[in-house]
Amino acid sequence: MPDLPEESGSAPVRPIILASASPRRSALLKEAGPIFASMRILTSDVEEGNDPLDNAMRKAEAVAQMNSQALVIGADTVIRFEGKTIGKPADLEDAKRILAMLSGRTHDVATGVCVRCVEAGILVRFEETTHVTFRALTPGIIDKYVQDVNVLDKAGAYAIQEHGEDIIEKIDGSLTNVIGLPVERLKETFEYLLKLA
Repeated sequence: MPDLPEESGSAPVRPIILASASPRRSALLKEAGPIFASMRILTSDVEEGNDPLDNAMRKAEAVAQMNSQALVIGADTVIRFEGKTIGKPADLEDAKRILAMLSGRTHDVATGVCVRCVEAGILVRFEETTHVTFRALTPGIIDKYVQDVNVLDKAGAYAIQEHGEDIIEKIDGSLTNVIGLPVERLKETFEYLLKLA
């Protein structure tokens, strides 16, 4: 945790904004407890690259500059496999190719997270990685999966919360991180920051 200035007295709870349009991230935070009960969602168009932490910072900073009192959460998730970053599939055939490539192998799901508050001078950033091992997938399993799940809007052409048991053998690390946001670590971060902000 970064060194932040100590403040005396109890400060009012700041507004919390999620700088992401992902319904999965929003649902995870709403289920995470009262800290995020009044969270709002605001997004901005920022250019994204292959670095999830850099993307998270860009998203958070853009929204924080327009909402200087708020604690803004930016996040971005990517899949890494054999030194390459895997994004969303171009079409169903590409989705099948990606799933076949990951079949029987282990890949990393990495989420970059940034929490920014301009007024309080807060900038916290971290990256969480979870190792995911796929089952050995037959063409039939892959065909059924892409029929059952909307894979085109998902990095790596899969979602662990949607028929994940059909394709995933095991995970090592945070389950919520694979869904799109490492909630456990983010909650710890906010419990600390709200004492200072």
